[in-house]
Amino acid sequence: MTMMNTMQHRHRPSWVPVRGHRLRLAGVHFDAVRIAGRWGEAVADELIERTEDDAGPIVCAGGADTRWVYFLLPPGTVHRHDWPLGVQRYGWRPHRSVTYVGVPALEGNTWPLRWYSEPTRTAPFVAAGALLAVTSSPGAGPAAPRSPAP
Repeated sequence: MTMMNTMQHRHRPSWVPVRGHRLRLAGVHFDAVRIAGRWGEAVADELIERTEDDAGPIVCAGGADTRWVYFLLPPGTVHRHDWPLGVQRYGWRPHRSVTYVGVPALEGNTWPLRWYSEPTRTAPFVAAGALLAVTSSPGAGPAAPRSPAP
């Protein structure tokens, strides 16, 4: 498939900007799970492998010194699960502070954001259960108690 055909078949949800990057309110278009640095990248790699390169939207933010990996889940799902400690979750919570997540365009200059895995028609969001399985598997990250779902 040529590059032009690949670009024509890309899935761009309405919350993904056409160029550059935009801040989107977590809990509206998507919920987000954030994992720091190498652990976040290792989780992303494992999730991509387990889903045969169809993991859904994963955004990497930052540079060489500080990196964050954001896994974008369907809105309303992040607070339904008990995530391991070290996993930060962002979604709509009445009477709580709001969080914005940077979302890059699918192409062009989007620094300091980049897609680790793009949304697709078959995976418009990361599946919470699949992400939870990877973050909970032995050796996936720091062995620690889970943070309870509210």
